[in-house]
Amino acid sequence: MLQKNSPINTPKDILIITTGGTIEKTYDEFDGSLENRGTSIKNRILSKLRLPYTNIDVLPLLSKDSLYMDDQDRKLISEAISHQLSRKAPIVVLHGTDTMALSATYCYEQIKNVTVPVVFTGAMIPMGFDDTDATQNVTEALLAARLLAPGFYISFHNQIFKVPHVQKNKEKRTFEET
Repeated sequence: MLQKNSPINTPKDILIITTGGTIEKTYDEFDGSLENRGTSIKNRILSKLRLPYTNIDVLPLLSKDSLYMDDQDRKLISEAISHQLSRKAPIVVLHGTDTMALSATYCYEQIKNVTVPVVFTGAMIPMGFDDTDATQNVTEALLAARLLAPGFYISFHNQIFKVPHVQKNKEKRTFEET
């Protein structure tokens, strides 16, 4: 699964595609709602990380709870990934956990001969909360994207799962192999 001869201390571009989900939900103190309102990844996580060897570009694609995603949304994600492959930069996709495995599998089935690692990740608790797993999952996905061989993966709670054999375990609130 790891890339061969991939020096970690050389600058590397990574693209983050944002699609919404719990990882990017924000709390509105005026009405008490917790919703997807656009990407806040740069302000909430990336600005707090020390990444001297990583150049990150963010492509906001969707701002949607994954429970409401359909095949049109998955097609949009797949097309965005396909279009970005020419950059030859690893891709991290921020996605809601409820249908993340479904979207990752859809992309895996649609995109043949992927040339870079495509790593999906999300969170069980939104970025703005003290006990969020968002920072951990994004940080681990960024490192995984630098180290993994081309293919589709889910990075979650210190684990890497190769797509398509992965599912969410709602009881344990994490992912597992199928």
